[in-house]
Amino acid sequence: DLEFLGETMLLRRVSTLSTSASSFKTLALTQPKENVFQVELSRPEKRNALNNEMWREIGECFHMLSENSDCRAVVLSGAGKLFCAGIDLMELSKDILSVEGDVARKAFKMRTLITSFQGSLTAIEQCRKPVIAAVHSGCIGAGVDMISACDVRYCASDSFFEIKEVDVGLAADVGTLQRLPKIVGNDSLVRELCFTGRRFFASDADRMGLVSAVYANRTETISAAIAIASLIASKSPVAVQGTKVNLNFSRDHSVAQGLEFMANWNMAMLQSADLVESVQAAFEKRPAKFSKL
Repeated sequence: DLEFLGETMLLRRVSTLSTSASSFKTLALTQPKENVFQVELSRPEKRNALNNEMWREIGECFHMLSENSDCRAVVLSGAGKLFCAGIDLMELSKDILSVEGDVARKAFKMRTLITSFQGSLTAIEQCRKPVIAAVHSGCIGAGVDMISACDVRYCASDSFFEIKEVDVGLAADVGTLQRLPKIVGNDSLVRELCFTGRRFFASDADRMGLVSAVYANRTETISAAIAIASLIASKSPVAVQGTKVNLNFSRDHSVAQGLEFMANWNMAMLQSADLVESVQAAFEKRPAKFSKL
């Protein structure tokens, strides 16, 4: 019957998620609250530096969570002493030195490598579920690229940030230069930080609007991130995911284009059962219950 079929499909989804989660070698995937998943960078011995395997797994993980109907919000954190030390320079050096051919052929191969890294972090931005970064200690280089792709950012008071790429002879190429100016809204400051690679701290990140809040330590930061993710997960998934899609679209388009996109979006979404449930729950003074999306 339908109930048995539904239970069977749920078990299959849980089994698929468990199998996928256990296959990750550089990430730890857990579910701390109902409809909330936590993705933790898990190369603590390398200070969560991004090697090729982690780049690939980040993309795979966020693509999977985007399509997982049991997931409504995601917390991104780092295991160990640092949130993220940036790209694994030893592995990157080997990748660059292994590229063969003339200048043109090397360039095409390098472009493929760069766009694959870009795609991994863009998967965070394009994940239909809101992603909350919980930063502690160092967030360096590609770590800044990573949190720039998140929707909400919290950090611990011991956090520091470095747009470090200029110190290793390259321009940041996986998202910071494109996303950070739109997050911070201070072109002069962004350029200064990107040109100098200088370290800035939790209080600076709070003041410039890079993070929403600063907490005492890593534990409190992650707890706060999980709490806000749980609150988000209690809302209509149609409303929340539609809001993220439209915020991202409007960021990259004119106001007129954003309004037109919104009208086209809501001409369907206003017919959702979630709208009726929200109104009915308010009248009955009870928490709204929304079906999976």
